[in-house]
This record gives sequence, structure tokens and C-alpha cells, in this order.
Amino acid sequence: MTPDDPQDLFAHLQLLEVELHHPGVPCDAERLEALLHADFHEVGRSGRPYDRATVVRYLSQVLTPPAVDSCDFRLERLAPDLALLSYRSAQRAADGGPALQTLRVSLWKREGQAWQLRYHQGTPAASAD
Repeated sequence: MTPDDPQDLFAHLQLLEVELHHPGVPCDAERLEALLHADFHEVGRSGRPYDRATVVRYLSQVLTPPAVDSCDFRLERLAPDLALLSYRSAQRAADGGPALQTLRVSLWKREGQAWQLRYHQGTPAASAD
């Protein structure tokens, strides 16, 4: 899918991003490899760098979806085949309330007919309250 309308692209990339949170469905390695660019890397909330192989291995082994809520998505089209998606996420505590607040940014690149995640970063954030 290569949506050209800004609203369609926004919805499409938001859907792909949230798929990586695997709400109720574990991510399999094949799907992750399709979503993550060959040169994908990220800097996690912890400040640690992760490469594609590490992220694919980790996410494909997570069987229980994490309790994550995401909001405040924004999209900036940087070039015809490059888009920056930013948002806020909160990992829920055992009591259901927000625990870890994170500001996130993802760089999506269109390769052929598919959008792939090229870079991701999480930064600790203060509560949005």
C-alpha cells in the first residue's frame, strides 16, 4: 500500500506503528522482517541502541501483548518516500494506571510498494497530566 493522501498515509503508518505494539497478536519474525527496514536500528527508552536482529528476536518471542497506550500521533512528510511519525506512549502499571511515559519518534521509509520502519527512538517523558 502506498497511500498518497496525507490522511491515508497518517492512518496507514499509525496502524503499522501500533501493530509493532502487537495488541493481542504476537508478532512473528516474518512479519517483523517485512515491517523493519534492512538497516533498521533504534535507541530505546533506556538509551541503549538495538539493531534489527535483536528487535526481531525480542518481539517475536513476546507472547503477551504489553499494556501500552499510545496517543498524540503526528505525521510529518519529509520527502515523497520518507515520513516521521511521533507520538506519546504510556505503559500501564499493574493497577491499570499509567506508569512509564515515553515520547517516541519513528522514521518510515517507502521501499517499493511498502512502508518500512527505518529508525525508532524512545525518550523518557514526564506525565502528560
